[in-house]
Amino acid sequence: MKLFENTEVAFASKSDASLERAYFLFRLIANQPLVRIGTNIAQFALKSHLPVEGLIRATVFDHFCSGTSASESITVVNSLAEQNVYSVLDYSVEGAKAEISLDECLTNIIATIELSATSANIPFTVFKPTGFGHPELYLKKSRQEALTAKESAAWERIRNRFIRCCEVAKKHNMMLLVDAEESWLQPAINELVEEMMSIYNKSNALIHITTQLYLKDKLNYLSYLGEKAKEENFIAGVKLVRGAYMEKEGARAKEFNYFNPICSSKQETDKNFNAAWVYMLDNIDHFSLYFGSHNEDSTYAIIEALAERGIAKDHSHIWFGQLYGMSDHISFNLARAGFLVSKYLPFGPVKDVLPYLIRRAEENTSVEGQTVRELELIQKERKRRKLS
Repeated sequence: MKLFENTEVAFASKSDASLERAYFLFRLIANQPLVRIGTNIAQFALKSHLPVEGLIRATVFDHFCSGTSASESITVVNSLAEQNVYSVLDYSVEGAKAEISLDECLTNIIATIELSATSANIPFTVFKPTGFGHPELYLKKSRQEALTAKESAAWERIRNRFIRCCEVAKKHNMMLLVDAEESWLQPAINELVEEMMSIYNKSNALIHITTQLYLKDKLNYLSYLGEKAKEENFIAGVKLVRGAYMEKEGARAKEFNYFNPICSSKQETDKNFNAAWVYMLDNIDHFSLYFGSHNEDSTYAIIEALAERGIAKDHSHIWFGQLYGMSDHISFNLARAGFLVSKYLPFGPVKDVLPYLIRRAEENTSVEGQTVRELELIQKERKRRKLS
């Protein structure tokens, strides 16, 4: 049996009722028109203060999120730890713009770091850069446009939020994942995170940037980052993902009449993604790799590459990660085989986490084969349980 075919291990933490809920949800997600209608209705209902929060909580929220707060999420953290799977607490509230909201986000991230530090089962915390600053400011910095005095002061506050977050992470020896944003915001974010890595990643990789390999230029960026790490004597922490903003990237390129930065095919993206982790493994002394993928072929390939290079399964610079509620067959079977694996655990108030949940539903619908594979494995486990 191939490693990821063991559904008994994959779904060991799910009761029969939870398994049936997962089956129901992925059946719904497989229907694109239904996803569009459902998300629109959910948004309207919450904005209109209709009593639907309980329904969302009992279905899609509880499947893809660990709770409404970090402390509530600890129950899920402990459950995952029973199968040697670590957790990444992810405060998934999006869209803050006012300064007070940005400061509240920082307060929440710091509180999450401090709570995470009390558990040996939570080695990472994560934040989105746009939680710390307005997208328009990242855009101007990325374009290298002159800032007004007011904007310069706002940018310094963003930088200070990054520093404050990193200082708390350093105090607690907590690794930090900085999520990716859209390509037109990313240059300014890269500059900030590289500065943080050069300060905080001297002896170990605390800070990790996220690199989206569906962007054509990212292999060159990784090469640049590797050379920078060698020259400045720090470890470059990198979370590798394929990408999350494909439709937005294409639409913006068309609107502003510039060359689409996204790879022209999934095959090209896969080639980029695999070339990226190969480069990082070949320079593993200078990189810490967080392998964020739900792709079985890529995961099998990196497992083989680790064995060929004699790199230990539990090497401190090699982590695998998947989202909570997805690809359990990869996560739990990898952990059982001795690899370092973590699950992203999104949390936050139901109404505030709705944008995240909508993205999860839309991405599962759009990624070819993802939902079909989830359903196939759930059905296989349902059958196994009935027979046993």
